[in-house]
Parts: sequence; C-alpha cells; structure tokens
Amino acid sequence: MRDHSRHGLTRRAVLTGMGGAGVIAGLAATSGTASALPALSSPALRSGARTVAVFGGGMAGLTVAHELAERGFQVTVHEPTALGGKARSITAAGTGTDGRGDLPGEHGFRFFPGFYQNIPDTMHRIPFPGNPNGVFDNLVSTGGFRMTLPGSEDLSVPTPFSPTTRWELYDLDAIRNTLTASFGLGLSIPPQELAIFVEKMVMFLTSSLERRNGEWENVTWAHTLEAEGKSKAYREFVISALTRQLVAARPDQASTRTIGQVGQAFLLTGAGVVPGYGHLDRILNGPTNDAWIEPWATLLRGMGVRFEMGSKLTDLEVGGGRITGAQVADASGSRSSVEADWYVSAMPVERVVDLLTPQLVAAEPRLELLRNLVVDWMVGIQYFMRTENELADGHVAFLGSPWALTSINQAQFWRGDFATRYGDGSVKDVLSVDISDWDTPGILYGKTAKQCTREEIAAETWAQMKASVNDGARPMLRDEDVAQWFLDPGVQWNAARGTNTNETPLLVNTVGSLASRPDARTSIPNFFLAGDYVRTDIDLATMESANESGRAAVNALLEAADSPAAPVTTYKLHEPPELAPFRKVDADRYAAGLPHILDVG
Repeated sequence: MRDHSRHGLTRRAVLTGMGGAGVIAGLAATSGTASALPALSSPALRSGARTVAVFGGGMAGLTVAHELAERGFQVTVHEPTALGGKARSITAAGTGTDGRGDLPGEHGFRFFPGFYQNIPDTMHRIPFPGNPNGVFDNLVSTGGFRMTLPGSEDLSVPTPFSPTTRWELYDLDAIRNTLTASFGLGLSIPPQELAIFVEKMVMFLTSSLERRNGEWENVTWAHTLEAEGKSKAYREFVISALTRQLVAARPDQASTRTIGQVGQAFLLTGAGVVPGYGHLDRILNGPTNDAWIEPWATLLRGMGVRFEMGSKLTDLEVGGGRITGAQVADASGSRSSVEADWYVSAMPVERVVDLLTPQLVAAEPRLELLRNLVVDWMVGIQYFMRTENELADGHVAFLGSPWALTSINQAQFWRGDFATRYGDGSVKDVLSVDISDWDTPGILYGKTAKQCTREEIAAETWAQMKASVNDGARPMLRDEDVAQWFLDPGVQWNAARGTNTNETPLLVNTVGSLASRPDARTSIPNFFLAGDYVRTDIDLATMESANESGRAAVNALLEAADSPAAPVTTYKLHEPPELAPFRKVDADRYAAGLPHILDVG
C-alpha cells in the first residue's frame, strides 16, 4: 500500500491533479452498472399475441407474471416445487398443534436494504389487510447490527451508522473520515490497514464506469484490499464479513467491481444521503410466506394468472429460430406439452444449463456462456427456542466462525405472539441462522458442513455461535433453551458418499463473470430470460436483481409483441452527481491507459 499522506495526496492535491474538474460539477451522474454495456438485440415479432408461459415461480417468475397480467397478457406459471423459490418460507411440517401453524423457517439470510427499489415498488402494489401501502408496510427496520469475535468484546453498530450530511459525504476528506469512523469500530484493525480499505473505497467511488467494467471487474476484492499478510481483524471484518457474510460472495473470487458497487450502495444508504433510499436494514414483520408470497399469489390469481404447481420444464422445442413448444413433467414423471406465444425462463441458472440443447444454443449461442457461471451453497438452519433470547436488535455476524454464520432472532419483529401462533405453544422464538461457508472445517468434528450429517450440522453451528457469544460473564445461548432445530430440506445427506447434496445452490459472483451473464432479451424472438443470473444493476444473487430481471424480460416482451402498454419502470442504483467530475477525469485517464489518480504513488 502506498503511503498517500507521505506523498501529500490530499483532497487539494486530487482536485489540482484533476485540472479544474469542478467546472463540470453539474454533469448528470453516469450509471456504474452492467446495463451500460452493449445490450443484445433480437428481432421483434410485433405479433400482438397474448399468451405467455413462465417457467419458474420464484421472485423473477412472479414479477414477470405480475407485470404482464397488469398489461392484459394471459400468463401461466409452471413451478415444480413452491411459489416464492428461494425467497419462500419453509415450515417444519407437523409441528403445529391445537390450531397453531407449523413452526416457520426461512431459506437463509434475508433482508431488504434501503437501496432496494424494484422490490419495494412491487410490494406497494400487493394489497395486505390493514396496510395502506400493501405488503410494503410489512417491512420493519432493525435497530442495529452486532458483530462477534471469540475472545473479543462484541460490537453493536446502530443503523443509520453515520450523521454525515449529503454535502459533506462528497468531500474526499469527509469520505475518508466517514469510512474510517464507520469501519474502525474498535475491532483492533491496525490503522495502516484500515487506511488501505478506506483509500481503496475512495478510489472506487471516484472510478469511472469504464474502469469499473474494464479493470475492477477482473480483479478480486481480496486482491484489491491487499488481504495477504494482514491482521486477523482486517481479514475477518473488512475482507470476510463485508462479502461472505453480507452479500453472499467469496472475497477471493468476487470481483472488485461488484463488491465495490454494493459497498457504495450500503455506504450511501447508511449515511442517509440518498433521497428515496430507505432504512439500511429492513426485514419482514412475519414469515415471508405470510407477509409477502401468499398475498402476492392471491393477487395474481385474481388477475387471471394460472399456476401449474408440480410442473417442471424438461425441454424447450426449437424450430425456425423460435421456441415452438415446451415439455413439462409432473411429480410422477408424466410429461405433457405446453404451447404459448411467448416463453419466459425464470428458473435458476443451474436449471437452465441442464436444459441447454444443441438446437437451443444454435438459436442463441450466448446461452453456452451460462456454463461459466458458478453456484455455491448458502442455506439456513433454524433453532426454535423456549425463551426469548434477543442477541441483537437486528442481524448478528459471527466473525471468525469457520462457517461464516449470520443470524437473527425473528420473533421480536413478527406480528403477534409467536407461541400463540406457531408450534405446540412452548416455542417463543426462532433463531434463524445462515451458513455461508460449507467448505471450511468446523470446531467440533473437524469437517466441512458438506461432510457433516444433518445432526452434526446442527451441533456444529450451535457450537460455533456459542464460542462467539458465550465468552462473557453471562452465557447468551444455552443448550436447554433449544426446543428443536430445522435444517433447510434442500440439504440432503448421502450416506453412501459421506457428503451432502443441495437442491437450492446460490449463484455467486466471480471475477470476469459479467461477460457470461446474459441479457433478458435473447436472439430467439419469443424467448426471454429472468433470474438473478441475468445482467442487472446489482450483480449478485439477490431478490432485487431477480425482480429487476423480471422487469427487463417483460419490457423486452412488450417490445416484441408491439404492445401499447407502458413499459415497466426499472430502478437503478444511485450514482452521486457530485462525484461526476472525478469520474469524468478518471474516464479520460483510463482511456489513455493511465491508472486511477489515487493509484499513482
């Protein structure tokens, strides 16, 4: 790391080096997003046909169905498992008695940061009894974020995390001060290492779109932050917690472009400087199915959407450069044909790859690039507790846990009394835990999560959490308080192989993967793609990116159908116009083959 203070690279020096860039302070912000890359065009049918077959009833598929039904299309959604996909609740069957519901669980780490805008727009349009703003009013804000390290004092960070004003944030010195104050957090990060992180973030904030897509896309986050040889605190918090435990990415694989862009969104949201952005950390006030998915499905059925449950796409038929039909199978394996004017694949990327045939790839060669995309495991386990034990008024990151655990005590945010509504009446809370690292040996058995039985996963996860939060005077997690646990049913133990399988892996970001991510529009004029692998503003497997991809697929379909309906609004991440002068200068430097001005020593 270069010592910029020693070389006198202050805010004044940067402004001087930019040669009077302030004269263009009024320039509109450029979008530092994937959408700025050349988009694929396809021939439009201009047919006006109205029937649509959507394959996949997760976040992307439900979004497609919603937007098309509002515009008068006849939509049928084929879903093999359950509506909501990875976003749905997964209940522990048979645990509810005397009229109470089964104990609810969630697939994994789930929250709605304030910079999400596509999903909130959808939620506003889903009615919910007693809510003037529909399902959106079921979002509640947490009070803070807790970080734990075994043998160290735990830290609680309130949200919003900074009182910085809008204009102060875009002063480079103020940016550095804000970042230093926000991420120092008493974690014993050596000042010189924290300075590396701060300077790299300032560098990213002032980088041009061209440098982000051309340079930062091809460098890992860990490499950019110079992880090798740094302190444990720096590696555990700055390198790991901000990626592995918060945005479902591996720091040694994820691109600096992606993590930097999401980090910028978190920074702007937490500082409260972007008009229209909500609270940094929001969650639902009930199980996801109750608070969102079921009301959504009810709305769509009322709009004429048909749901074919247990219907799994097995083949797409191609003829004359178009999709001419599809084959689906039910749970028994019985096959049937599907015919429609338009076809939308809203399935996970690994399912799409399984369906690639020579005929399909010949019609749309870019689909072959999907094989380059990488999926990983990030699923949850729930501990149903006999006591109300609130580890934090929000999420908890167990820094240093081999399995990169995060958790939240759900009942404190949910409507009504938990024990009255769920289970047998003795369970008062659910500790929802996400396991982000399935490939690192644990502390009990010395095995990775993939190598552990379901019982061992439950014991190991519990032990890792206790090691982090029970190192004080009063134990916060007690064995006797656990009534039962429930592991995501997508994880299945294979005794013969001595390992687990996972039916619901998660797309993870890797360097250079942007080039392999397709657009919603394909070269097949009646075939469109929706899903968190499709090129969107947030280049991560999130509900927001899946929702945005569904909107993009609908807009492409509307154009192809020559529909008079208004296109769907698609929201992009905020790019501060106050930083446009810095980015303009950096664009010129990048075009000239020069490094960023903060990277010149």
